[in-house]
Amino acid sequence: METDMGRVSGKVALVTGGGSGLGAADCAALAREGATVVVTDVNLAAAQAVAERIGGGAIALAHDVASEDQWIAVLAEVEARFGRLDVLVNNAGVVLSADVEDTSLDRFRWVNGIMIDGVFLGMKHAIPLMNKGDGGSIINMSSVGALLGYPIFFAYSAAKGAVRSMTKSVAVMAQVKGYKIRCNSVHPGAIETPMVQEAEGRIGQPKEIPAGVLPYGTPGHPDDVAALVVFLASDESRFITGAELVIDNGVTIRPF
Repeated sequence: METDMGRVSGKVALVTGGGSGLGAADCAALAREGATVVVTDVNLAAAQAVAERIGGGAIALAHDVASEDQWIAVLAEVEARFGRLDVLVNNAGVVLSADVEDTSLDRFRWVNGIMIDGVFLGMKHAIPLMNKGDGGSIINMSSVGALLGYPIFFAYSAAKGAVRSMTKSVAVMAQVKGYKIRCNSVHPGAIETPMVQEAEGRIGQPKEIPAGVLPYGTPGHPDDVAALVVFLASDESRFITGAELVIDNGVTIRPF
């Protein structure tokens, strides 16, 4: 793997939920562009498979993002191995298909524990490590669910809306405190991942994504999002912080 001229060469990047879907695509794209990738996932075997596939010195760690103790342990391992953290991709997520009337409190807390608590804990504990080095880039995976009213994804949308707001708060805080840290949120529409297949009731039945500009209504490929993640991880995006970057093939702008 040639990494000498990569867009994120020399950077250490941690990707949560890196064992499948968007996270696995992010890991692969960052590795191709020269980053050393820490693949974390609650499913360690899946994370290990991704780390072995992408190479470039990638490592895999078991990680329940809703656990503060595990965040502390994971970041301690990153510091012990690499001495730095330059990129944090808070990607881990789950989806619950239920409107507000059909969502139990336990399930609501489960969804939000992963995608609100997980993002909060990741930022809280990663920032001190980033500050020991040259700063870094935090990339929080939100969704168009934070921008549109999806009744069936009530808890998911609540969590992704919180991710959007937390991102802006941290971006401003970093500037006020003089940290060399940027923080942005990414808002994908439907992307062809196992999670979307599950939400649409077609597990194990992937859609083929054509090349070129995609017609409206066609899901995107995970690599489409991964390309944006690489840009935000790189120094090319140094003037972008607190932004919400929508990648949805026009879904959120259509008046009809």
